[in-house]
Order: sequence, then C-alpha cells, then structure tokens
Amino acid sequence: MTRSTSNATPTLSLTDLPGPDVPIRRLSHPWRWISGGAVILLLAVIGRAFAVGQIQWTVVGQFLTAGVIITGFGWTLLISACALALGVVLGFAFGIMRLSENPILRFAAWLYVWIFRGTPVLLQLLIWFNIALVFPRLYIPGLVDERMVDVVTPFVAAVLGLGVNEGSYLTEVVRGGISSVDRGQKEAAHTLGMTPGQTMRRIMLPQTLRLILPVLGNSAIGMLKFSSLAATIAMGEMLNAAQRIYFINGAVIELLFVCAAWYLAGTTVLSIGQYYLERHFGRDAAAAASNRSWFKGRARRLAAVREA
Repeated sequence: MTRSTSNATPTLSLTDLPGPDVPIRRLSHPWRWISGGAVILLLAVIGRAFAVGQIQWTVVGQFLTAGVIITGFGWTLLISACALALGVVLGFAFGIMRLSENPILRFAAWLYVWIFRGTPVLLQLLIWFNIALVFPRLYIPGLVDERMVDVVTPFVAAVLGLGVNEGSYLTEVVRGGISSVDRGQKEAAHTLGMTPGQTMRRIMLPQTLRLILPVLGNSAIGMLKFSSLAATIAMGEMLNAAQRIYFINGAVIELLFVCAAWYLAGTTVLSIGQYYLERHFGRDAAAAASNRSWFKGRARRLAAVREA
C-alpha cells in the first residue's frame, strides 16, 4: 500500500516565479527621511550659531600655529607617549602577576588595581605632585640622595599619575587576554620542554598582544586627551599654554577651539594608525592559526613518542 502524496508540500519551478513584466514595488521608509532631515536641520542650526556667534575666527587662525601652542602640543605628545609606555609595562607586569600561582603576587596585583582604578586620575595627579609632603627625600644608598620636590617635577608627576592609572586598567585587559588564549597551547609548550617563562614569552604574550591591540589603540587616544589634566599641576602642556594666553587677551573660546583642533588632529592620526595596525595583525591571524595547529600536532606526536 502506497502512502498518499496529496498533502505533500508543492514544489516551485522557474515557470512559477514572477516574470520580468511583474512590477517591483519598493518599500517606503518615511521615517528615514524625517530623521535624516532633522539631523541636517540640527547641524545647520549649530553651524549657524558658531558662525554668527561672538567668536573671533581670525584669532583662532592666528594662534593655531603659534609657537607657544605648538610647543605645548609637543609636551602633550611627550606626556602621552611616556605615560602610555609606563601603563603598558605596568599592565603586562601586573597582569601576569594576577595569574601567578604565588598568592602574595596575586594579592599585590589585586591591591594595585583596586587602589588606582578606584580613585580619580585627577586626584592621583595631585597626590603625585605633592608626594614630597610624604617622602621629603628620595634616598637610595650609593645612588640617589635628592629632595623629592626636585625629582618629582610637574612632568614626572604627570607621567606617573597618568601612567600608573592607565596601568591599572591595562592590568585587567592583559589578564583577560592571557586567559582567553587556548590552554592547550600552554600544555603543548610544556610537552615540548618549554619553561613557564618561555611559554609566556613566546606563546602567550604574542597572542595576547594581538588580542588587546584595539584596546591599546583606544588607550593611546584616551591618553592624548587625559594629558590635558596635567594643566592642573602647572605642567606646560597645550591646554596650560592656552590658559596662560587667554588669561591675558580674554579670547577664551578662541583658544579652546585652537586646543580642540590640535587634539582632533592628534586623535585622527592615532585612529588611522590603529586601523592599519589592526588590519596588519588581522592579516596574520590565519597564518598564526596554522602555526598553532602545527605546534599542537608536533606536541601530540612528541607526547606519543615519549609514551611509546
């Protein structure tokens, strides 16, 4: 007895599809046009306010390339670079400590993150700037014996405040990056006879760097902007230089726009560099995956030979 196929799902052939003579009607999206028009109107209102407001654009152009502003921007870049380098070093060091089997090292890393991530960066800058009230002298037998106020200058205080604070955030980023690497690679490295230090340096850290690269790019952009906080401790970076000028000529908004233009230029360059770095490392991801597969296969073969 054969099963009835009357209830079977009918199949469509090419002849059943609509032909070219059937008109195609596009869906209308009126809210797209309404929202787009509202945004354009808002931008036009803001642009007109800046154009007809009490802003002397000639003053903006005059101070945009002023020597004191360019020198201040140079100090801004230097503070940002040094603080970011310090933050990366501290982040990797304490990130590895967070994963250590030594409970004292883990506690020290946790305490560092808890203190410096839990307090405002401006407060930390002020503490570093006034650290001489706690430690009057910096004394290392046979090496250094100086007054702390001479050692911790505004520049040093800015680098320490921004760098140590950034390191507390990067510590957790590095810890998460290392934890996300496949543990099988660590076991394979141990099978090949690598020490824990060699495994961390040759296997774990290169992959962690590739994983956290976007975060490091964002940290560089953020550090460039956070460097403006150094103006509160009398560091002669760009915002501090602009403040000294508008305290004299009264062109407050004009000098602030000058600083905004330079900050935008700096962050744009960093964003472009971040884009190309991510594309370069992403291009190597497939090659790295094949290398990891070969590495694991070799470790398995070596383990089988040893067991035999």
